[in-house]
Amino acid sequence: MLHWIWVLIVGGVIGLIAGALTGHGKSMNWIANILAGLVGSSLGQALLGEWGPKVANMAIVPSILGAVILVIVVAFIMNKIRPATD
Repeated sequence: MLHWIWVLIVGGVIGLIAGALTGHGKSMNWIANILAGLVGSSLGQALLGEWGPKVANMAIVPSILGAVILVIVVAFIMNKIRPATD
């Protein structure tokens, strides 16, 4: 049980870092940060492998890079669906 809480915390931090790096962090709530971190971690490790330091069984560098890619793609799709008003 404690492992899953740790995974959610680390996923949230990864999502928070990805949001800050892309500039889309202000529009993301804590649930979106956790989802971006967990899905981005899976994406990053699938694309880049499991290298570097690991926390909660997630390789940190590929996880952050995967989350950044995910946040950019989702932001692009959301801008196409719902264009910004001036």
